Amino acid sequence: MNLVERDEQESELERIWSECGAGKGSVVLLEGSGGSGKTELLHQAAERARRGGGLVLHAGCSPAESALPFGVLGQLFSSVPAVEGPLARLQAPNSPLAAEAAPHDPARGAVAIGPQLALLLNEVTATLLELSAANPVFIGVDTVRHADAQSLACLLYLVRRTGAARVMAVLTDDTAAHRSPFRTELLDQPHTRRVPLAPLAEAEITALLARRLERDEAERLAGEFHTLSGGNLLLLRALLEDHLACGGVRKDGYGRAVLRQLGRLEEPVTAVARALAVLGSAEAPDRLARLAGVDDGAVETALRTLGSVGLVAGLTFRHDIVRQAVLDDLAPEDRTTLRLAAAALLHEQGCPPRAIAPLLVEADRPDGAWSVRVLSEAAEQELLAGRPQHAVAALEAALRAPVGSGAERAAIESRLIQVRRLFDPATAERHLTALTTAARAGELAPARTLDLVRQLLWQGRTAEAGELLDRLRTARPEAHSEAAALLEDTEKWLAWTHPTLARRTPRPTGQGRPAALLADALVNGRAHEAVGQAHQVLKDRGPSYDLSWPEEPALLALGVLLCTDSPDAAAWCDRLLREGHTPYSPTWMAMLSAMRSEAALRLGDLTGAADHAQQALNHIHPAAWGVAVGGPLGSLVLATTRMGHYDEAGAYLTHAVPKHMFDTRYGLHYLHARGQYHLLTGHPHAALADFLACGDRMRAWGIDVPGVVPWRTSAAEAWLALGNREQAARLSYDQLGRPGTNGARPRAAALRTLAVGGPVARRPQMLSEALDLYERCGDRYEQIRVLGDLATTYHELGDNRRARTHVRRARHLVGMCGAASLSEELFSFPDEAEEQPSPAGAGFGDGALLTGSERRVAALAVSGYTNREIAAKLFITPSTVEQHLTRVYRKLGVRCRKDLPVELATSVTEAVAGQGA
Repeated sequence: MNLVERDEQESELERIWSECGAGKGSVVLLEGSGGSGKTELLHQAAERARRGGGLVLHAGCSPAESALPFGVLGQLFSSVPAVEGPLARLQAPNSPLAAEAAPHDPARGAVAIGPQLALLLNEVTATLLELSAANPVFIGVDTVRHADAQSLACLLYLVRRTGAARVMAVLTDDTAAHRSPFRTELLDQPHTRRVPLAPLAEAEITALLARRLERDEAERLAGEFHTLSGGNLLLLRALLEDHLACGGVRKDGYGRAVLRQLGRLEEPVTAVARALAVLGSAEAPDRLARLAGVDDGAVETALRTLGSVGLVAGLTFRHDIVRQAVLDDLAPEDRTTLRLAAAALLHEQGCPPRAIAPLLVEADRPDGAWSVRVLSEAAEQELLAGRPQHAVAALEAALRAPVGSGAERAAIESRLIQVRRLFDPATAERHLTALTTAARAGELAPARTLDLVRQLLWQGRTAEAGELLDRLRTARPEAHSEAAALLEDTEKWLAWTHPTLARRTPRPTGQGRPAALLADALVNGRAHEAVGQAHQVLKDRGPSYDLSWPEEPALLALGVLLCTDSPDAAAWCDRLLREGHTPYSPTWMAMLSAMRSEAALRLGDLTGAADHAQQALNHIHPAAWGVAVGGPLGSLVLATTRMGHYDEAGAYLTHAVPKHMFDTRYGLHYLHARGQYHLLTGHPHAALADFLACGDRMRAWGIDVPGVVPWRTSAAEAWLALGNREQAARLSYDQLGRPGTNGARPRAAALRTLAVGGPVARRPQMLSEALDLYERCGDRYEQIRVLGDLATTYHELGDNRRARTHVRRARHLVGMCGAASLSEELFSFPDEAEEQPSPAGAGFGDGALLTGSERRVAALAVSGYTNREIAAKLFITPSTVEQHLTRVYRKLGVRCRKDLPVELATSVTEAVAGQGA
């Protein structure tokens, strides 16, 4: 039916009412599916009759009142005083008249009434006809199929006698699938008209929407609205109001209209609707029938009815809000019972666990050992399908089941922690206390206990982890058993990541899982021997859910490549980041980003290092990193410090970190980065303390090997800043003499510190070798520093041509590196106009020559200005001031600013005016 037809039907009802006023009675049966507008059309006709001076009698039928004899008839005539007497007799308690109205006479196939009731109805009819003589009478009965049998019999009696009276009766009913005697006899009356109402088509929906919306918007929404409503006018109006209110679909709007529509349907239909809401689909009608408690034929009828009223399309509800509204309309206990019944039915029929688990999860309290098995199996299937959140929900539901032994529950909770850690490690912590208790009680298998140890260590709960480790060690698992192998592999991993808890015992090398072998190679300074194995692990790459800590082998393999300055480290990180992980694991991506940041630092890509470190901290919140936060946070501090962003780096250092982080390898990276920050911001004493703390830990832990952090050469730089060349040289020579220092980076760092602190004549050779080694590593930042040292050296030797050549090379690299602090220093280096030695520096100490920048800084220092005041006057950073002063001390052969010649302060004004630094 379209809107034009609806208008025509309204006009037709108005015309019939006009004819009624002329003495031509009529009966109109408005017929259509729920939501087709029957009730609205009835109310419009009644209102029109009332405005025209007619007597309006109205009744609404309900399934709840269908057993009340003469209930509808009582509604119709309750406002007519003239029939109070007959009406009272009809509705009197235990009235014998109710028995005289038979809903069905098998012999006649019609509704029949007894003689006493006929006499009474004749009295009512006479009164009604008498009233109609004065004013036309309008009788409206909504949803007549729910009327009580006695009222139906009486209505037929009245209808037969009003054909020539000023009486118009309008009845509404759903499109019936069956033919009742009342309906048959009603339509047999010559003055009865049947008016069918159909759902709106898409074109008619467009016209309806255009009454409230712009035409183009109405056309855009019509298709969607037709899909969601099936043309049901009730649902359409709710959708329109929702759109006007929020631009979408609301439970309080569309959802409430769904419930109104559902409330008009009979019980078998609503039972099927509830079963469909639980199962989600009607693909198996027999299953739907069993859950709804009806036969297969009733399911077919119910689905057809639900489709006709716009709730179902095909085998499912038209929108999830429909399903949710149906479920929400159930009492919580009934909802749970229905879900558990559906889950049991699916299990009985052999459905896969992934299809059953959502019902058990939604039921909130699974029942029976079978449900725990189903949920556990479903969790593994969900993981393989890339849906970890669904796996977590299934495992949490399994834990809520009131069945199973302590060991079974501990195994489920252990698996839950493993899964949670992959995408939300912070939420895994809530299970640790209960699981630790289970492990102490012996309810956790050794493999799961070792996994718990790792998780406890991640969260900084070192004491509990150590206790569980001691229990496993004391148990002494049988040699060559799986438990013994796992414990040995864990010891190797501990020696690299949490060395304070490791128990290092002699054991054959080359045995164990890949992760353990890689960790062992790193601990013992044999990373260069494990490069091939690292590449093989990365080729097999990516976490597997068969492992407890699936990302560990790949991360250790990347660690081997980083420690050996393999050019493939950054490329492998990029490749793994691009490939991601199925399912997406923020923890895995965060750890990869942290490794990529470290790789960028080793390449001198400071901007990239800062970006990747920030991404690592964005994938999972810093608080969720646990003790491992020292990795990405240390990289972020070091990168921003070297970029000259000292305020930013200082802000990162104010972040709270777990105290047990400093007992791990991650704490070494953080300490070293903090030391570099202190060194470059002019606090060499604090820097030296951090570097020496790294060294103390590494020696005590037995991991004093190249590739972790270069604490010796960093401490040597701090000693140089403090003017102690002897200590700097001792640490540098110690670095060169360490076993395993055959890599390019450790040797280059040692050569540079030896050169900077040694005689100027010996510097070019050592610095040139260091430059070659750093070029081999691809470290642009360190290349810039060595080039700057070479430029200064050649300038001091009087070879300004070579000095300028190295400065130009360094300046070129600065743009690729992002090292603003080094950029300031290089651009303050004298150009050709400053080739001549500064007069203020001539003849002092060992005859060293000061550059113009150094002379300006020295002049202000001699005049009593602090480093910060000098930096403010010359528009450079405090660390640059410190570096200039360090070179001035070295060139003039003095130890501190009080030893600087007073002649340097000849003109502070000139120094400030000539601030080319």
